[in-house]
Amino acid sequence: MSLDFYLMYKCDGKDIWVFERNITHNLAMMADKAGVYYALWHPEKKEYVCAKDIVQLLENGLKKLKKRPKYFRKFDAPNGWGVYEHFVPFVEEVLIACKEYPNAKIYCSV
Repeated sequence: MSLDFYLMYKCDGKDIWVFERNITHNLAMMADKAGVYYALWHPEKKEYVCAKDIVQLLENGLKKLKKRPKYFRKFDAPNGWGVYEHFVPFVEEVLIACKEYPNAKIYCSV
């Protein structure tokens, strides 16, 4: 199972997908410990609608991840499907996209 994370604009009645990434659910615990779980997996539960709504959360989570890699590696999936080395670049890419498209709507498929 995996998470699909999207950013989308509506333009002239059409959906324009400006960003799309996928990552394994095995990283959900790591995301939770970094404080970015709801921003990435369930933004609707916290009423995060647009990319700009989660920028600060992602920045803070990324700082936590980079400051304590040894701690966060404890949450690596034992089977290797979902590890710290995959999650940090994922968060970085999402953060960059959220800054580039601050008014894009967030969509997730879990």
